[in-house]
Formats: sequence, C-alpha cells, structure tokens
Amino acid sequence: MIRDYQASDFEVCGSLWGELTRHHSDIYEDITIAGDDPGRGFVEYINNPARRGAWVAELDNKVVAFAGLIINWGEGEIEPVVVSSSYRNRGIGTMLIQHVLQEAKKMDIRFLSIRPVARNEKALSLFVRLGFNLVGHVDLFQDLSLSSDRKWKPVIAIHGNELHY
Repeated sequence: MIRDYQASDFEVCGSLWGELTRHHSDIYEDITIAGDDPGRGFVEYINNPARRGAWVAELDNKVVAFAGLIINWGEGEIEPVVVSSSYRNRGIGTMLIQHVLQEAKKMDIRFLSIRPVARNEKALSLFVRLGFNLVGHVDLFQDLSLSSDRKWKPVIAIHGNELHY
C-alpha cells in the first residue's frame, strides 16, 4: 500500500534515509559519506519548503520504502527514493515511483527528474525502465578532499568527454 507520509513516520523514514546514505557510502567505498550520523540530512529534507509531497510504502503494516517530490521553478524532482534493503526487488520501488509520477501529473508538473548517484547501477536501470531516459542536466564536480586513496571508477563518456564516477 502506498500512502501519504505522516509525522508518525518520521523515525522510520529517517532510518530509511540513513540506510540510503550508508548504501551510497558502500558503493563509493567512502565511509565519510555516511559519517557518524547517516540520517542527519533527513530533518533538513522533511522541512524543505520545496517539498510538495512524500509517500511511504507499507507491507504488512510496516513502512518499508519512502519517496518524496521536490518542486523548484515549476519542475519536479523525485527525491529521495529508498526501499529498505530486505524489501528490494519486489516491485515496491516501481509502485512508489509510479505513484509519485501520478501525483506530479496532477500538479501539472512539466518535467519530472530523478537523480541517482552515478554508481547506483540498479537504481539507474530501474529509473530508465520506468521512462526516465532523457538527460536534462549533468552534475560535474571535483574531489577537493585531501584523501588520495579515494577510488573513482574508470571512464564514461558524454559528448566525447571522459569522466570518472
């Protein structure tokens, strides 16, 4: 069942946020991403005035997934999407994204984006399968940390530019 986020979901959704942060830490092999408090960004997210909706997926009366919708300048972004690791590959993420997509259509959102981290191959494949196959923006950055042991994956190319991820 997909339903609106409620204040009583705060703790479990904060925990899901932390799980997603730890997953990013794992796929980037960088413990500093999660840090001491992997759920630290959730309070800021839930209080974001651009957040126009948030939904949870329940299975057997337990919240197992969470997604939200941010709207800026008339464009929507699904942020975040997280399914608890023990409930993945059951179609829950697909149902949740489709629900957010329908809600965005009701709001007359012209463009809807989703931004998985570059190394999250499973999420990227799911989002493309669900119709997110247009590239509107590319986030480029530099690693300014003093850590010389950070491991970046080999090259992907965009417009002939070789990029690491």
